[in-house]
Amino acid sequence: MLIRLLLAAFSGVMMVLLFPPYGFALLAPVALTPLIVALGGEFRPRARFLLGYVAGVVFWAGVCWWIAPVLAVHGAMGGFGGWGSFALFCILKAIHYGVFALAAGVLVRHWFGPPAIALLWAVLERTQEPLTLFGWLMLGDAAIDMQAPLRLAPFTGVHGLSFLFMVTAGSFAAVLLRQPRQRALWLLLTVVPMALPELPRERASAHAALVQPNFDPLVDWNADTYLAAKQTMQAETMRALREGPVEMVVWPETPGPIYYEVDRDLQTRVREVITAAGAPVILGAIWRGGGIEPRNSAQLVPRGAGEAVRYDKMFLVPFGEYVPSLFSFVNQVTDEAGAYRPGERLVLMPIQGRSAGTFICYEAAVGPHVRAFAKAGAEVFVNISNDGYFFRTQARDQHLQLARMRAVENRRWLLRSTNNGITVSIDPAGTVREQIAGFSVSSLRAGYGYVSAQTVFTAYGDWFLWLGALIVAAGLVASQWPNYVKPRVSG
Repeated sequence: MLIRLLLAAFSGVMMVLLFPPYGFALLAPVALTPLIVALGGEFRPRARFLLGYVAGVVFWAGVCWWIAPVLAVHGAMGGFGGWGSFALFCILKAIHYGVFALAAGVLVRHWFGPPAIALLWAVLERTQEPLTLFGWLMLGDAAIDMQAPLRLAPFTGVHGLSFLFMVTAGSFAAVLLRQPRQRALWLLLTVVPMALPELPRERASAHAALVQPNFDPLVDWNADTYLAAKQTMQAETMRALREGPVEMVVWPETPGPIYYEVDRDLQTRVREVITAAGAPVILGAIWRGGGIEPRNSAQLVPRGAGEAVRYDKMFLVPFGEYVPSLFSFVNQVTDEAGAYRPGERLVLMPIQGRSAGTFICYEAAVGPHVRAFAKAGAEVFVNISNDGYFFRTQARDQHLQLARMRAVENRRWLLRSTNNGITVSIDPAGTVREQIAGFSVSSLRAGYGYVSAQTVFTAYGDWFLWLGALIVAAGLVASQWPNYVKPRVSG
């Protein structure tokens, strides 16, 4: 059993190495092979669950350790409280891995094992966000710089890439377990992306001014610092405008108590920017209309006399903007946190006769939500974020990796404006075209374009996972059928 536990832990370590700050993405096709090999020799359900659980704890502890200092400093919990809460986070998140191992240990012994295990993994990945309220770094996200496998993303979303890697992992495991060699033929599925169209290399046809103010997340917000913040964002915008015309101006998610609806000085400054740019401004602000709980919002202030368009963030950050009931003892990260109310509907923002889908911060990790913007008609994505709470940890690069995958899945340009980085322009192939240096006060006249065509993933969403769920269910039933004994009926 010790050898199997070490194999499971090794898989967890390799999963950690796939993502920033390490980036050994070439390990993705074999990262879960040791765990599957361990499951192949284990017949006890509890032991199988434990093996997966160990891999999960190692993965979440290694890839998301930045949560602890965020809670310790910004949540004012101190070292003990921050790390203790993070430990509970790992304990709960690892359950998904345990459930996977419990079922995969049954499937691994059959001829259809590699694809069935891969589909099981992909389906369980999709349940992370709705069940645990935090979806972060799917296995397929490791493929963001792999041009051939990445061709699959516009058809199946990131979970199709996870399936691809797991088919490889399962096939190698079958060889190492000395199963019939024919099972290695499932590796042929990995050439499917080669038959798909190459990702588009589109040229920019428009420009936007992206602003990165680099506000200190620990600053004491008062009248003076707030005024300085507004002056900085206005001045940096004007600097970007000197480089040429733009079709929109984007300021980041609010890093402080910014209330556009009641701040006359801010409204005046935004109008001055609009006049100078001849283009609308998208900015982050807190909205308190109607006397309800505050909302984390993105506001588009249009040219002319039109009314502002507001999108309220629908997927709030656990601990940052609300506290899950299970963690009610955790302090909030900001003064407003815990009181935020989620938005109820998608809102598209008009940009010079086109439509933009603007999502906020953590929402970049929620693939189905970002897809909904493109499905509704968004021709370009805008992501505003405040990653200042991440300090200088790998969370900032991980967040960018998630945003890049959203661009590929939906074949959309993505403009990303953040407080202190990473502020970028991303093309529909997921490539970062232009970028502002992190932790700098700066702005960028970034190129982008509009795309109206919908990918298969945009149009049909999780079709691949629904099909996968049916196949996994059938596989589990088929694996048990030979052991089924019809009960006798007493006469």
